[in-house]
Amino acid sequence: MADNFYTTVIQNDPRFNIPSRIDDTALLEPVLRERVPRIIDDARAHGMELMVYETYRSLERQQELFEKGSSLLCNNGVHHFGLACDLVKNIGGEPSWKGDFSLLGVLAQAYGLIWGGDWGTPNIPHKFIDEVHVQRCSVTRQAALFALNWYPDSSYDPYSQRFSSLV
Repeated sequence: MADNFYTTVIQNDPRFNIPSRIDDTALLEPVLRERVPRIIDDARAHGMELMVYETYRSLERQQELFEKGSSLLCNNGVHHFGLACDLVKNIGGEPSWKGDFSLLGVLAQAYGLIWGGDWGTPNIPHKFIDEVHVQRCSVTRQAALFALNWYPDSSYDPYSQRFSSLV
């Protein structure tokens, strides 16, 4: 994989292997980093206060979340590559996962991001729903991402390839 945000920034960050939750948007790939505050602002304009809960996730933390049943991915996740962010409700400065997050789904799609409530395929039933999750990687591209064979450039649109079978 050629140099990209993951290889030049994330892999060199001193927090690369820490097992704790990280909410630093500096560890989000630049396109996603630019879109997240816009989603938060738009949600606020619609009466929903959101906050960034988790951005980058180490492999150790991913394993821990898998063991707790909070993730279906055991070894890797899109968070590990700076391509995913969890946005939860902000209730008096405290995170909340309660209530309806469908507005987040609408905003994610409007900003070209995949929402964990439908994984970019709203007409298909899903076994795992993660309503606070947004990512800039189609599900069909995840295997290539995890194998370090692909990383999105700034023009990548996850909706343009969500149904294609990719090598």
